Amino acid sequence: MLVNAVLIAYLALFPTIFAVVMRRLVFSFGARALAAAPLVWVTTELGRTYLFTGFPWVLLGYSQVTMLPIAQLASVFGVYGVSALVASVSAAAALVVAGRVGPAGQVGPAKAGHYVREAYVREVASVATAVLLVAVWGSLRAAKAELTRAGEPIQVALIQGSVDQGEKWNTGRAAAILQRYLDMTRQAIGEGAELVLWPESSTPFFFEEDRDGADRVRTLARQARVPILLGSDQIERGRPDRYYNSAFLVRADGTTAGVYRKLHLVPLGEYVPLKQLFFFAAPLVEAVGDFSPGDQAVLLPVGGHLISTAICYEVVYPDLVRRFVAGGSELLTTITNDAWFGRTSAPYQHFAQASMRAIENGRYLVRSANTGISGIVDPYGRVLAQSDIFQPAVIVGRARFLTGLTFYARHGDIFAYASVVVTVVALVTSRRQKGRG
Repeated sequence: MLVNAVLIAYLALFPTIFAVVMRRLVFSFGARALAAAPLVWVTTELGRTYLFTGFPWVLLGYSQVTMLPIAQLASVFGVYGVSALVASVSAAAALVVAGRVGPAGQVGPAKAGHYVREAYVREVASVATAVLLVAVWGSLRAAKAELTRAGEPIQVALIQGSVDQGEKWNTGRAAAILQRYLDMTRQAIGEGAELVLWPESSTPFFFEEDRDGADRVRTLARQARVPILLGSDQIERGRPDRYYNSAFLVRADGTTAGVYRKLHLVPLGEYVPLKQLFFFAAPLVEAVGDFSPGDQAVLLPVGGHLISTAICYEVVYPDLVRRFVAGGSELLTTITNDAWFGRTSAPYQHFAQASMRAIENGRYLVRSANTGISGIVDPYGRVLAQSDIFQPAVIVGRARFLTGLTFYARHGDIFAYASVVVTVVALVTSRRQKGRG
């Protein structure tokens, strides 16, 4: 309950800031200040991404991930640009409905009538034009689909073991769980897989600590000549020992090609941020997994190409995934265990957010999830294959190694940071306006 209360309070902070800022701007500048609402909203979303380690779950722009013409805007300005476009439609509607607020917060038909008619006509027309232009451009971009014919193809297999959360670390079930993954992997290889992905924490043991279990995985990779990317916790022995949520790439010869350690841990899930502030809540601190973050955006070699993996919640951080691509990743992978979400909307939200990373970076994205959703997404956000939740599944499909960079992959969140600058300038100007008033 305490964890939920902290999270709710944190998430409530940002719409509150948006409301307070907009109230100040509207009272200073009148209805025309609503034009700044999209930029103010994006500013709060950027804050939610980073403040106190961040929690950018389900930003406004994700609402358009299945509306492919609109979602293509993410290849230019990221999900924040899509958020701004959606917010601009809401701002235009608000101006029409509540546009009787005139300059300096004065209200009334006599004062505001002519001003408001002109203001909201201009606002609505500009927003409608922007939406139309984005939709037309996005439709053409998605229809042309140049990236689906570029690069070298690869058959990727996604293994969805659908292991119940209560069984994952049951030592009595470890052998059966490993056997399930090995059998499903053999099926995938029989269907032509050239790269196999297992989910986050898929091995019911520490991969480097259980020699017998690890050898069975290595032997399969070596016999089939197919690399396997799998999730497993990792221990770095020392004083004290350090634990990492990691992804291991086993080469086709059975050796380890590389290890990626999760960079961005889940606050109040894998660690407690600002532990000093939680000294009064010892049970909370003790109940949360004490993982350490990795310190490098490690890329993994597959067939002469480089791939990246985001572990679970990391995929909702746009710039983190972009850094992989800017560093040379030609294929996005993500592995996760969403079992603890249960049969809620969260697994679908998580998959949608991962799909947006494909559009932003112009990359294929392949996702292996313990209980779903596993799937393959093309660089335009089209879902090429997708599993059901809480069902064992083997998905084999085609992806491609790509090297080109979208505007977003090259330049990152410049739109979001420009929104911050405009918001700060507007607030400073509003204070001066108030002072003159």
